[in-house]
Amino acid sequence: MVYMRFNTKWMWIFWGFIALFVFYAVTRLTNLTGLPIFTDEAIYIRWSQIGMRDANWRFISLTDGKQPMFTWVMMILLKLFDSADPLFIGRLTSVIAGALSLVGLWVLSKEIFRDKRIAWLSAVIYIILPFTAWYDRVALYDSMASMFGIWSLYLGIRLVKHIRLDTALLLGMVLGCGMLNKSSGFLTLYFMPATLLLFDWSDKKRWKKIFRWAVLLGAAAILSQIIYSVLRLSPFFHMVAQKDNVFVFTISEWFNQPFRFLAGNLRGMFDWMRHYMTLPLFIAAFIPVFTRWEKSKERWLMYIWWALPYVALANFAKILYPRYILFMVAPLIVMASYTIVSLWDKNKNSLIRFLILCVCLLPSIYSTSFIVFNPKEAPIPPADRGQFIEDWPAGGGVKEVVTYLDAEASHQKIHVFTEGTFGLMPYAIEIYLVDYLNVKITGIWPLPAQMPIEMAESASKSATFFVLNETQIPPSWPMTLIGEYEKAHREDHKKLRFYRVNTPLVKKP
Repeated sequence: MVYMRFNTKWMWIFWGFIALFVFYAVTRLTNLTGLPIFTDEAIYIRWSQIGMRDANWRFISLTDGKQPMFTWVMMILLKLFDSADPLFIGRLTSVIAGALSLVGLWVLSKEIFRDKRIAWLSAVIYIILPFTAWYDRVALYDSMASMFGIWSLYLGIRLVKHIRLDTALLLGMVLGCGMLNKSSGFLTLYFMPATLLLFDWSDKKRWKKIFRWAVLLGAAAILSQIIYSVLRLSPFFHMVAQKDNVFVFTISEWFNQPFRFLAGNLRGMFDWMRHYMTLPLFIAAFIPVFTRWEKSKERWLMYIWWALPYVALANFAKILYPRYILFMVAPLIVMASYTIVSLWDKNKNSLIRFLILCVCLLPSIYSTSFIVFNPKEAPIPPADRGQFIEDWPAGGGVKEVVTYLDAEASHQKIHVFTEGTFGLMPYAIEIYLVDYLNVKITGIWPLPAQMPIEMAESASKSATFFVLNETQIPPSWPMTLIGEYEKAHREDHKKLRFYRVNTPLVKKP
């Protein structure tokens, strides 16, 4: 009888996860390449292609001061699916990270509140939330950073409750991998003492257990640093600190101008969080602050885990984008689920329960449906619309250019010049055509007033093309426009322009 109960319990969980993964796969894999490639995606995919083929360049991301974990995983997937669309594989890396976040959020919610309803609802909200739906579908570091953050918090809570060596070792490995992915992974270690909120302070042996916990957390920290130290194998390790200083104030810089950007950063981050979470779920996440509902220590841990990095980033960030706060959203998802379940329990009227679900979930479902089926029209914050859809980092037109060049390269040698030597151009072209023996790709930056000599010579020998992306007023070079592609429908729209380079006229002496 006990076996049957156990078996039935786990079968329900098994089929529940099957349903979740199917739902998740539909929202993440459908139309996955519908959004044109973004400049950072082109960079990371190209790095992964290079590292996959040459072991000497496995740490290539460090040349730009970025940790390599995301690109390492992408290298494996590119190797396994070498004939697939590189953009699809790059984004699949984030889809897989998001799936692990989904599982992590379920076990985290279950561990904190001991209520499977909150766990299942947290997982559902994760799937339909515009914030996670958007970033699980693009080839950026942030979905993986969120995944490591969720699992680190879960293992940190397990450690403070059970104080076991195996948990500490697992925590150290996850922390180390998170640090190998992004510098924000260090914050998880710094804030780990906050989990002491869930320590059993009534235990008569509490000080002995606190000492054991501190020793094991120290062991986890040491293990994480040993794992992170693998980056020292690269001569470019120092670039990480240099890159961090571009985006974050050092302590000395901050003291020279304390709180200078705090108010502006807080406003921006608040607006992004509210927008991406949708207003009903954002409000639901903070309703427990004003209530006397049960599980007060657990609730405050979630708020502290959100607030500490939120305030730290607002204080020290020089440059901010919405994706930098994605890893902070997990505690708010848990609290929104807790609120909905609590309101469900306190209202026995079926109509009210139905309205609670509709008000809280339908706005997210609406926004995410655009993200899946029509990403260019998705209601995302203006800061991300410019980056991904409307401005020069967006890859509108790249697919059409690559298709044209692929057809041309099938029967002749071609030389492609791009505006830019790093980023969307030339990497978005390279990831598709760099292996073609009869294709040569050359980046130009900045654009000179006169046509470069190399371009003029190439045009006289073979089919030569030029891709103009950032500059909206074309240079007065002898070129024929093949096509121009709008990145978005708006009055001050940006365009990607594609030209065939003509042979320059040579003046006779």
